[in-house]
Amino acid sequence: MKIRMKEMKAIQDYYPEELSYCYGCGRLNKFGHHIKSYWNGEQTIAHFTPEPYHIAVPGYVYGGLIASLIDCHGTGTAALASYRNENREPDTLPPFRFVTASLCVDYFKPTPLGVELELVGNVIEIKGKKVISEITVSANGVVTAKGKVIAIQIPENFGL
Repeated sequence: MKIRMKEMKAIQDYYPEELSYCYGCGRLNKFGHHIKSYWNGEQTIAHFTPEPYHIAVPGYVYGGLIASLIDCHGTGTAALASYRNENREPDTLPPFRFVTASLCVDYFKPTPLGVELELVGNVIEIKGKKVISEITVSANGVVTAKGKVIAIQIPENFGL
């Protein structure tokens, strides 16, 4: 599935340029994580491989990184869900772009460094300009963290 995803455009590839500098998912932030979120059936999916400097204690990922991955995949999931909910393509206007209103993360196991992490999103609710999703983080098929993201659609003039 990952090979096919590399050939597809992620939702973040459709974000307007002026809103593409997010540290987690902004394609124009040269120092960022560059999270890419896609549909995978009824769920969303993203992958990220932590670097050695994303360390908490030797061999394990810093929890703040896990939270930021959940955060950005949650806002990407919200955008994907909103387009699908309105039967629109991601390149149609006005663009859907979300910010986090609430983020709650539960950590179940230490997340190992040196392996690709998989983030899977499930849309819980779409209500007006609010989307609630649950994001699961797995390493080697083992769930290490789960988060709930409440994302709010930003106004067209946000950040301008």
